Amino acid sequence: MTNLATAEASTKEFPLVMVQVNQQSFSLEYAHSRQQRAQGLMHRQQLCEECGMLFNFQRNKRAQMWMKNTYIPLDVAFIREDGSISEIHSMQANTAKLTKSRYPVFYAWEMNLGWFAKNAIKVGDIVTINALE
Repeated sequence: MTNLATAEASTKEFPLVMVQVNQQSFSLEYAHSRQQRAQGLMHRQQLCEECGMLFNFQRNKRAQMWMKNTYIPLDVAFIREDGSISEIHSMQANTAKLTKSRYPVFYAWEMNLGWFAKNAIKVGDIVTINALE
C-alpha cells in the first residue's frame, strides 16, 4: 500500500482537523473520542512525512501517551488550552513507557520523530485548531 493509500485508509477511521502554527497549516487525523484516543496511531507500519494526529482530551489534564503497538517512533507536542505548546517529547516505537505532560494540557499532537525540530516548531509556539468541513 502506498503512503497516500495508507493515509486515505486511516482517515476513514478518523475525521480531519486543520492545525496552524508559525504561518504553516497541516491537516491531521483527529482523535477526539475515548475510543479514537485509545487507538491513536497504533498498528501503523508507516506515516507519511506531513501526516500526524491531534488528540483532544476534552478537558485540561496531565496527559499520558504510550507507544504500545505503535511501530513508528514519534514526537509529541503537548498543547495547553490557550494553544501554546508546553513541551515536546520523543517517543520510541513499541514500548509501554508512559510519556507524561508536566502541565495540564488540552491536546497532544503526534508526528514522525524529529518532525517538530525539522519544521522549527518549538515550545511556546501558538497552535490554532480549526475543524474541517
